[in-house]
Amino acid sequence: MFNFNSELINIAEKAERLCAGKFAEIRDIARFNGEKVLRAFTQNRVSTSHFNPTDGYGYGDCGREKTDEIFAAIFGTESAIARHNFISGTHAISTALFGVLRPGDLMLSLTGAPYDTLKSVIHSDTGGSLKEFGIKYKELEFGSNLHDNAELIKACKIAYIQRSRGYTLRHSLSVSDINSIVKSVKEINNNAIIVTDNCYGEFCEIAEPNADLIIGSLIKNPGGGVARTGGYIAGRKNLTDLCAQRLSAVGIGTEAGCTLGMTREILLGIFLAPEITANALLTTTFASALFELLGYETFPKYNEKRVDLPIAIKLGSREKLIAFCRAVQAASPIDSYAVPEPWAMPGYDSDIIMASGAFTMGSSIELSADAPLREPWAVWLQGGLTYTTGRIGVLNAAQSILNLSN
Repeated sequence: MFNFNSELINIAEKAERLCAGKFAEIRDIARFNGEKVLRAFTQNRVSTSHFNPTDGYGYGDCGREKTDEIFAAIFGTESAIARHNFISGTHAISTALFGVLRPGDLMLSLTGAPYDTLKSVIHSDTGGSLKEFGIKYKELEFGSNLHDNAELIKACKIAYIQRSRGYTLRHSLSVSDINSIVKSVKEINNNAIIVTDNCYGEFCEIAEPNADLIIGSLIKNPGGGVARTGGYIAGRKNLTDLCAQRLSAVGIGTEAGCTLGMTREILLGIFLAPEITANALLTTTFASALFELLGYETFPKYNEKRVDLPIAIKLGSREKLIAFCRAVQAASPIDSYAVPEPWAMPGYDSDIIMASGAFTMGSSIELSADAPLREPWAVWLQGGLTYTTGRIGVLNAAQSILNLSN
């Protein structure tokens, strides 16, 4: 049994009372998105025949084709490719960038530096980065006035937007924020291709971004805790076709690729995704309120609009950061006995500590906590398949911090 002292339980009850209005809002969004997803399934006539596995080349795989139709319908785009072949969100984004960009083109990040893992894709000096293929890259500081940078925007082939905050304390972008950026960019350069990294944001609001391409991972929100791997690219058909040529091979595109029996779990995952995403948001909203009551700064605050899964908690010391992650691991259903240690994780420029006692390795829709070992000693918390178990993980982390402080 978990041993939480009475003081912490009283603070937790107060935190839940503070969150009542926000909890109701999250559940309303889940109901809206659940109806949207169900409508996509019924209107596209999904049947058990679409679950049949294929192997080899996978020619004529009706399940693969139907899954693409479902994702396009849910995200409101002309086309989509949803595949277990994508190993991560970074892989899906990389596929899109290499699919669309050509030597001499300019990629412009509108939201500052991207995730650590994407930096190598863009400008590593080894391994076949965009830089090695003669593709130029520039970035604007987050929040920059776009019209003040009109010349760069006029010159770019891809204007890139990262919805979530990554390992920064800046605010994440809402769908309204992104749509406003898209409108401004198109006013300056209507030919610019807007690519949005949608990771962590799916189903957090009642709409998805209006961009030329939106991209995400299936071991985050849209996989619903069921998909064991995969990602998606949704958007304009001429662009998703280019991405598909890069994912498979030129001349093959979406016409081949066996599903190996993965179609059922991908479809079940996105069917459950609105409800599971809501549970994750309930968990982290509660965490934000609880740690604010304990005297810590949180990003976003519990009563602010939620537009993606993660919250950041500024803990103030290396010791508290490590204790927090270890406590989350100890309250996880899988590998609860493991003790997380900081390590040089591939793709990052600082040692990383990660707690992820998940059914799927690295799944961010399941309760997890991670952080780079550097100032300001903030931890990023996300996920929670159920609010009941997510709440326990948050309480265990809070108790560990209280124990350390006493």
